[in-house]
Amino acid sequence: MRFNRIPQAVSTAAIAALALTACASTEGGGGSTGGSSPDQQSSSVSVAEVGSFTSFNANSATGNASINGKISYLTHWGFNYIDNELNIVRNEEFGTYKVLSKDPLKVKYTINEGVTWSDGTPIDAGDLMLAWAVESGYFNDATTNKKDKVVSGTKYFAYAGSTTGLGLTDVPRIGDDGRSITMTYSKPYADWEIAFSMDQPAHVVAKGGGLDSEEALVDLITSAPEGDPDNPRKRPKLKAVADFWNTAFDTTSLPKDPSMYLSSGPYVVESMVADRSMTLVKNEKFDFGPEPKIDEITIRYITNANAQVQALKNGEVDVVAPQATADTVSSLQKINGINIRQGQELTFKHVDLNYSGVFADEDVRKAFMHTVPREQILKATVKRINPDSEPRDSQLFVPGTEGYKAAVKVNGSAKYQDVDIAKAKELLDGRTPKVKIHYSNESPNTVDTYTLIAESAEKAGFRIVDGGLPSNKWSAALGNGTYDATIFAWVSPGVGVTGVPQLYGCNSSSNFSGFCNKKAEKLMDQLILTTDPQRQQELMVKIDTILFETGYGLPLFQSAGVTAASERVKGMEYNPGLYGVWWNVWEWSLAK
Repeated sequence: MRFNRIPQAVSTAAIAALALTACASTEGGGGSTGGSSPDQQSSSVSVAEVGSFTSFNANSATGNASINGKISYLTHWGFNYIDNELNIVRNEEFGTYKVLSKDPLKVKYTINEGVTWSDGTPIDAGDLMLAWAVESGYFNDATTNKKDKVVSGTKYFAYAGSTTGLGLTDVPRIGDDGRSITMTYSKPYADWEIAFSMDQPAHVVAKGGGLDSEEALVDLITSAPEGDPDNPRKRPKLKAVADFWNTAFDTTSLPKDPSMYLSSGPYVVESMVADRSMTLVKNEKFDFGPEPKIDEITIRYITNANAQVQALKNGEVDVVAPQATADTVSSLQKINGINIRQGQELTFKHVDLNYSGVFADEDVRKAFMHTVPREQILKATVKRINPDSEPRDSQLFVPGTEGYKAAVKVNGSAKYQDVDIAKAKELLDGRTPKVKIHYSNESPNTVDTYTLIAESAEKAGFRIVDGGLPSNKWSAALGNGTYDATIFAWVSPGVGVTGVPQLYGCNSSSNFSGFCNKKAEKLMDQLILTTDPQRQQELMVKIDTILFETGYGLPLFQSAGVTAASERVKGMEYNPGLYGVWWNVWEWSLAK
């Protein structure tokens, strides 16, 4: 998944528990710290977050977790972001992008003069070229098997998002000023405006990958031939750079080397306490965007929703966004001096079945789907908050959006409206498969969901193994082959269509179930080249139908969201998307 300002991709969320961490250190942040001058009173806010921080690279396969993306949002600026109305907002103080031609599609990205990393190094075309190399998959020459395991060649950058969009481009042309690149697409691309965001600092990745300079990295990117799975070749220098990008930024403590957590955004990390908290301060080098009004933000990792509410009540934190349950909302409503905001999220809970092991058999997958008590799950979770909630009946469309009703009419979800134990037994034909279910056991709604599914499935003859894990281990286990089914949530950016191949494409890093359907793959290839919204909808309905027809698993419900903040914190507005309360952090202020 990609996070930066406009995330093209989707991110994982256990809703109340993702594997995230943070750690404390007295070391300075990224070569530049902010805060108030001695004659000013410093302003600070404390925010509770679910889970713990694990990586300064939220774009990587190992770093693609909700909390990591939120920290990236606070510490990385870019060409645009998404507001609370799901509009694309351009950051023209940072840089500009312009369509030079439509046929072929040619887009120029330019970083403004004076834009720097928090160590003072200018952000330039080298940083953009590294981002392109990561997000395009241009150099990959790997061939994978049905389980998405590499059998020959190399997959260089373990990018969590989809490479299908920028994969349509050739090596970009660097502008004479050294601050711009121009990309030319071989075909029209639907999500071109959200296809590209700046990545890690090129000068840091170059050094970490064993190169002499950023210039050497640019030379490597511009000179290396495109990857060819039919003729894979060893590229040790490129592999070293990619290996560094893939994992070097993963950490639960503040790195001793400040270059490993540089900022290009309004805040920079100052300190971390492992599994407990992170403190960020204003980035003094950030003068190419709105200056934040809050000098210091402390993020406390509080997985338990009740503990978040209690921390807010006690004044230990100023802002919370716990998993929305009836008990949580009721408890918040009893606290004086806070503002509560509620709404539907772009997060949906689902149960996915692996296309391997016990579920390699389509009949077994469908038998399991017939046992999932979606209405019971709904009543035990979000319906207690919103009585009008209904089960989500599409993998691709959010209820209430264009295309949802059209998809539900034909996608086959009607077969799984109600539990059908008799049908499940018929499909099992006497078999009693053992099924290990992976889920976050620190998420109240997820625990309830697991319990209800396990009880129902056992009535049909399934032998259920509890594969629940705590928040600091849950997301790391996604896709590792140690379970048969998983219950979790995807958080959608709310714009674009490239999230579809990210989740369901055959070779996608975010495709954890091993689903690979050639017909669906062709439809996804068409989807990303389609700019007409009506045609996009038609293609997505067909893909949605294939997911139900092949027994992918079941969508369960659209999540309800709740945030609460002390009345002293001003400027916060509800946002249903990836970054929740953080989306307009620069507008926060404290009441006098």
